Amino acid sequence: MTALKGKVALITGAGQGIGQGVALALASEGVDLLLSGRTLEKVQETARLVEERGVRAIAVACNVKAADDLASAVDTAVRDLGGVDILVNNAQEVPLGLLNEVTDEAFLAGFESGPLATFRLMKLVRPHMERRGGGTIFNFTSSAGIRWDMSGYGCYGAIKQATRVLTRAGAAEWGRQNIRVLTIAPHAESPGLKMWIEHNPDEAKAFFRTIPLDRIGRLEEDIGRAIVALCGSDLSYLTGATIPLDGGQANFD
Repeated sequence: MTALKGKVALITGAGQGIGQGVALALASEGVDLLLSGRTLEKVQETARLVEERGVRAIAVACNVKAADDLASAVDTAVRDLGGVDILVNNAQEVPLGLLNEVTDEAFLAGFESGPLATFRLMKLVRPHMERRGGGTIFNFTSSAGIRWDMSGYGCYGAIKQATRVLTRAGAAEWGRQNIRVLTIAPHAESPGLKMWIEHNPDEAKAFFRTIPLDRIGRLEEDIGRAIVALCGSDLSYLTGATIPLDGGQANFD
């Protein structure tokens, strides 16, 4: 038995990568899961994996850019699992490229899937968390937003920095309802990172040399288990912060 047993988490982008790693870590603690993602088959596979750990899991197809999909996901979690105690805003489309190269459409897709989806889900889960005595919301950022050289990362960094501001506001406005809001900045062995490495091999080599722990984070063991710890009572006084899970690379001070 763990302190999180019987809690309910909603995770976006749960079909692979960090979302799947977080789902597996929470399942090991007895957390029931509403798993959402664009490709239902991938999310169903994550559901199968977490159910092997003895928890309930519901897989739903969800485009985080669609407000109706987000509302439906929250409604399903409340109706079929009893509520929402933990929200993991993981899904994100990434608009990389020089400013002159990024289209309006790509920038808007990044904004809609990032800070706008985060904003919408935060508001959707808030009343359900309040009714259950509180909860924890995790938003995701990137060290791309604080690079010394922003060339090629301006649009991506802009939407990730916007998400950090939403975290600070949520923490300030909802703390008295015992709702904590945190920003996570991870480096992990995700499909997105692997694709970036393939397309930017020289930059990737230089990038990895700046990680003091000299490795990329593991999806479940490093990122997922950190989320578990942050949900626990030992860290219940922590809110509004940006937490780098990147082997000591970035400086968010």
